[in-house]
Amino acid sequence: MPRYEYRCRTCGDTFEKSRPMAESSAPAACPAGHDDTVKLLSTVAVGGSAAAPAPRASGGSGGGGGCCGGGCCS
Repeated sequence: MPRYEYRCRTCGDTFEKSRPMAESSAPAACPAGHDDTVKLLSTVAVGGSAAAPAPRASGGSGGGGGCCGGGCCS
């Protein structure tokens, strides 16, 4: 079940709540009981890097290129 993050406008507390996606827009009371809350835009963290991998240095043994890495073009 997805977790959604909310902030209470009354006390400033930020909290999370697990609920079905169909209820993601439903109001959520803060743990202190205040009803004036707003759902925050959350980001998803996925492992890995957003940067492109560095190109590999050529070993100087020729080959390369083509559809099969040079094995059939020698």
